[in-house]
Amino acid sequence: MTLSEENYLKTIYHLTTSSELEVSTNAIAEKMETKASSVTDMLKKLAEKDLVNYIKYQGVSLTEKGKLSAKMIVRKHRLWEVFLVDKLDFSWDEVHDIAEELEHIKSEKLINKLDDFLGNPTEDPHGDPIPNAYGQIIKTEKHLLSELAVNQTGVCVGVKDSSADFLKYLDKQEIALGSKIEIIGKESFDLSLKIKVDSKELTISNKIAGNLFVKVG
Repeated sequence: MTLSEENYLKTIYHLTTSSELEVSTNAIAEKMETKASSVTDMLKKLAEKDLVNYIKYQGVSLTEKGKLSAKMIVRKHRLWEVFLVDKLDFSWDEVHDIAEELEHIKSEKLINKLDDFLGNPTEDPHGDPIPNAYGQIIKTEKHLLSELAVNQTGVCVGVKDSSADFLKYLDKQEIALGSKIEIIGKESFDLSLKIKVDSKELTISNKIAGNLFVKVG
């Protein structure tokens, strides 16, 4: 596969993880910041390689072959993120763009050795699951912080938004994976939350709470 084909597969995979429905060409075009006509051309190529199911005007879904290929790209991306954070001391807001380049390395042997070297992690630095060499994913039950009620407590296990700006904001507020977060109060007007992070109290917007995943209990 070409680099462009891999990027399309990964994009379709990410768009379908939250829904089993077929993905529209417009959704792919918006995500990849390209024209719908360009997306259509690429989908035809991917369909010829049996990587996607594509019917004009009906959207697209990944075939089993396409799904596994996409998971392997995601696997490489997330393993490289772990390596950059754990072994090279990059911060979690710096690694996405670098991993975007490294994910296209073709050597399966290298990636499997990297996986073993890192101790076969199941999650990347942002809490996203890492597929194993067979495409299997260990899923953990998690909720958005915004869904919790007052007096409920959860442990931060991931982020919905992994943009550098959001991650830097979390660093500033000393919120990280593993942080214990308790809901102290909720404002009815804008649904902003007063929370306690470990022993520190602060107020966050509903938008922030809607981008933090926690494990309750």
